[in-house]
Amino acid sequence: MAKAARIEGHKEVRKKIRGILDEMDQQAARGELKNMNQEAAEIVRKRALGLVPVVTGNLRDTIRAAGAQKSGRVRAGFKRVPYAGPIHFGWASRNIEPNLFLYDALDQRRHEVLQHYDQQLDALIKKYGLD
Repeated sequence: MAKAARIEGHKEVRKKIRGILDEMDQQAARGELKNMNQEAAEIVRKRALGLVPVVTGNLRDTIRAAGAQKSGRVRAGFKRVPYAGPIHFGWASRNIEPNLFLYDALDQRRHEVLQHYDQQLDALIKKYGLD
């Protein structure tokens, strides 16, 4: 089963940004970190769209990517689609087998996500002179 990917150096870059940049540059860098995380989550979201079981398409349509300064996330389900969790994780008492489409999407795109972070963190380090 997939676990969240941990990116080495991400925390250190954020800490250096806070320590040496003025407030204006810090805000710009925070925005860039958020965008970097959003783009990484989008890589996984696109793959999850092809792995999610589709009956009506409602569950597929709820798969979304989000980026914040510290992380990127991919989620599925809303109040109107409350069965996202049971489909993904299963529900033994209802004989629903798990279909770990979000975890599988991360597993299948892990190399691409890590490559994205490697390139983007290097670019931020160079841009802000953090090396």
